[in-house]
Amino acid sequence: MSSKSQESLLGKPTEHVTTYTPSLLRTLARKEQRAGLGLQDLPFSGEDVWTAFEFSWLGPKGKPQVAAVRIRVPCSSPSIVESKSLKLYLNSFAQTHFTNPPEVLRTLNSDLGANFQSPVLVELLDIDQLGAPADQFPGRSLDHLDIEVDAYTPDPQLLQLDADEQKVTNQTLHTDLFRCVCPVTGQPDWASVMVHYLGRSIVPESLLRYLISYRNHAGFHETTIEQIFMDLMVHGAPDQLTVHGRFQRRGGIEICPFRSNFEDDAPLIRLPRQ
Repeated sequence: MSSKSQESLLGKPTEHVTTYTPSLLRTLARKEQRAGLGLQDLPFSGEDVWTAFEFSWLGPKGKPQVAAVRIRVPCSSPSIVESKSLKLYLNSFAQTHFTNPPEVLRTLNSDLGANFQSPVLVELLDIDQLGAPADQFPGRSLDHLDIEVDAYTPDPQLLQLDADEQKVTNQTLHTDLFRCVCPVTGQPDWASVMVHYLGRSIVPESLLRYLISYRNHAGFHETTIEQIFMDLMVHGAPDQLTVHGRFQRRGGIEICPFRSNFEDDAPLIRLPRQ
């Protein structure tokens, strides 16, 4: 399969198919999405954790079965799958008979691995698992800071380092105030964002202003988190850095990118708004 982007389904009327149709999946090339960041060799590792909450198929006797689907995609995959096409693809299982859940998993792994052009880890989550108590990001919230804000497009110049050049810190900071918009439809995307770093201290007020400056930014979840990572590396030069975005679901699907230069796997947490 080519790593070039396919025609987008976002913002377009589509027919809802209810029998298994893998050709509904559409892909976007990560290379094209990252062009604006000037990335060649990736300075980070990590993954995108997708959770689809609306999924059903028919058992061998025709009885509907339901589950959530969690998909873990390495950030090194050449392609990503367009979220609307994933929704349509998953909906196409609704009137299709499968012998058992392992057959469903094999089908999902095969189709999604082919489209992401990378091995992916797919899990079926029993709906009882979704009722677990909510988690919290570790570290300290920035949201109590009393700041003035007048920038609502990304501005890395807002980031300020502590005046003491010898002050090195290892801290985790997070905000629930993050917002950006879909670059195709203009729909708002809401998220909680965590930054964990080891290095020269970043002034907390400046970090919050910087993250808020994405409020009108048009970007996909994955490249938005990667842009934050790159800005922090350029303007803060930490020895270690992790950026984790936990976006709220839209269309029954949430996408949570995790990028780090010292960690590989995203923690499988669920915040109160998720």
